[in-house]
Amino acid sequence: MTPGPEQHNGAGGATARSRPDNQPRPGGEPLLAVKGLTIDLPGGAVQRGLVEDVTFDVHKGRAVALIGESGCGKSLTSMAILGLLPAAVGVVAGSVLFDGVDLLTCTKRQLRRIRGGPVGMVFQEPMSSLNPTMTVGDQIAEVRRLHLGERRSVALKQARELLERVGIPKAEKRLRSYPHEMSGGMQQRVMIAAAIACEPKLLIADEPTTALDVTIQAEILELLRDLRRDLDLAVLLVTHDLGVVADFCDDVVVMYAGHIAERTPVDGLFYEPKHPYSSALLSAVPQSGRARTSLTVIRGRVPSAGQFPTGCRFQPRCEHSVDSFCTRPQADTALTDDRRTRCGRVAGGDLTLKGAVRG
Repeated sequence: MTPGPEQHNGAGGATARSRPDNQPRPGGEPLLAVKGLTIDLPGGAVQRGLVEDVTFDVHKGRAVALIGESGCGKSLTSMAILGLLPAAVGVVAGSVLFDGVDLLTCTKRQLRRIRGGPVGMVFQEPMSSLNPTMTVGDQIAEVRRLHLGERRSVALKQARELLERVGIPKAEKRLRSYPHEMSGGMQQRVMIAAAIACEPKLLIADEPTTALDVTIQAEILELLRDLRRDLDLAVLLVTHDLGVVADFCDDVVVMYAGHIAERTPVDGLFYEPKHPYSSALLSAVPQSGRARTSLTVIRGRVPSAGQFPTGCRFQPRCEHSVDSFCTRPQADTALTDDRRTRCGRVAGGDLTLKGAVRG
């Protein structure tokens, strides 16, 4: 059976498992509210709309996944939140409210206070993100020295405790290690230690388990789960791994070609997807217990910016496409209080999609 919300070990294999971290539906204002976010490459219409009209919320203590194939805009969206977009790329519309403050209107100095402080970031490639000329202890300590004004000796003591907290053995010795002296899993733990050094309210994690073996993936997810519980941490998780989503997240934002195709609680994605792209992603997951069967393939590929279809952006690859309807632009439609889709056929009741888990 394909991994579902209660059947995944978080590292690629399907096993029976409960999800005690799954929180009740939130109330009140979200900690992070992204509204109408639009990102463009300036210089001509052919380069417009890398990400368009992206809207979602992250509440305190909850984990929200941004999923989709490479090139769908997940990392651009996460980078835009903290003003980390490449110089040639810019936000042209929308707002990003964190704790009531619009990060898009903050100065560079204000953003520096937020990055590493109330908002932590775990990047996709720890070896590329860690400074090879500094010991890991000094890199973690630097976060506390910059944000909390601690002396180096005090910050290093806290760095040792953080290494212990993220499960690195012989932390006192490892403080003096350089990144290249550590395994990929340990480098990722160092990144997480630096990201939580000032006990943030929100953690943005961009593919934190990519390129790690199955055992280390499971350990990293368990670490993030413990941190959520201990710090009441909100997490925005960028990933392409549906097993990680099933095991760790409460809500899912499905992105395709710069649009949000579907927003849903995690159970809804696996039991009853509301966009053909979501259903296609689920069908492409390998089925355990079914040896020598062909994988379902989503035909074609994600279109490049400037080559998006004028109607539904998934329409050329969609097996449920009806030309007379799907070649027209599709509105982002509310189905319930916590579910939205950008498929007019599903919203209108003309199309029911198959989930990975059938009740």
